[in-house]
Amino acid sequence: MTGLFDSVRFRGVDLRNRIGISPMCQYSAEDGFTSRWHPIHLGSRAVGGAGMVMVEASAVVPEGRISPQDLGIWKDEHIDGLRELADVIRANGSVPAIQIAHAGRKASTHRPWDGGKPMKADEEGFWPVVGPSPIAFSDAHQIPHELSVDEIQATVEAFGAAACRAREAGFDIVEIHGAHGYLISSFLSPTSNQRTDQYGGSFDNRSRLLMDTFAAVRAEWPDDKPIFVRISCSEWVDGGWTIEDSVALANQLKDAGVDLIDCSSGGNNLYQQVPTTPGYQVPFADAVRNQAGIPAAAVGLITEPEHADEVVAQGQADLVLIGRESLRSPYWPLTAARALGEVDRLHIPDQYLRAW
Repeated sequence: MTGLFDSVRFRGVDLRNRIGISPMCQYSAEDGFTSRWHPIHLGSRAVGGAGMVMVEASAVVPEGRISPQDLGIWKDEHIDGLRELADVIRANGSVPAIQIAHAGRKASTHRPWDGGKPMKADEEGFWPVVGPSPIAFSDAHQIPHELSVDEIQATVEAFGAAACRAREAGFDIVEIHGAHGYLISSFLSPTSNQRTDQYGGSFDNRSRLLMDTFAAVRAEWPDDKPIFVRISCSEWVDGGWTIEDSVALANQLKDAGVDLIDCSSGGNNLYQQVPTTPGYQVPFADAVRNQAGIPAAAVGLITEPEHADEVVAQGQADLVLIGRESLRSPYWPLTAARALGEVDRLHIPDQYLRAW
């Protein structure tokens, strides 16, 4: 029986265990460049024992940032700072991963501790937002500019160029962000995509942006390194994206060569009703993994070691990604190893051995 501390391989990349650190925005960059905060934040999670540490959503174009303080990967000058992050993660035993993203109609906002609200046109740092259709996320958000087909193709090319920079920076895994109401997610859902061209209407048309994006990323990414895709498996609203849609999409992505589906949910509709109980998204990973036959990651309020181990042991997911719990406890994998009696299977830094 597979457990949380068993290793796992994706293409030519080996993870020492089934614990990953989710990509979590730190809102601590300037013009997309890393700051002193990032290597300390990410390096501590690698020291903490995770098999994979994923760098936060990094914007493929400037207008693809959520806030002006988001990380970027839209220009070659970003590579050196990102390379430092990959090196720090790898040097401390974890596999370095990075999520590449475009925030779409949810872009141009203040960072959370500055209120998190959409920026106004007269505020410094404001920029216009884009989307599949001129439908705002909320009354407070901008009405997005509807992307033309040429603009969509330019965005796809930007994702491909970002993958090239991620490769040059030394990352071993790249994840395409297709969740939480950001650009790709908003194309997938019929509640936000009302186009009538080849990128709207039918399921295949609404998924076309993601499929095109994956093809562009795969063309720039080494064959021996995996590509993950994060999706919102349910929109949690009537008439929205469903888990059945996600399984169908997972089948398409599997056939295209995607290596793992990162199964989150929500974020595309203001009226979502999300039952946030421990492990509430695990059934999504279970459905994707076992109905579509593709590796899946479980995320969302998984905080107890025994629960995380059970998710893997029962075959509900191949990876468990820890998010906010890792902000509270950077060394959660070490704590989990002790709780599960697996300390001998996880390298504890010599500097910390006296505590174990």
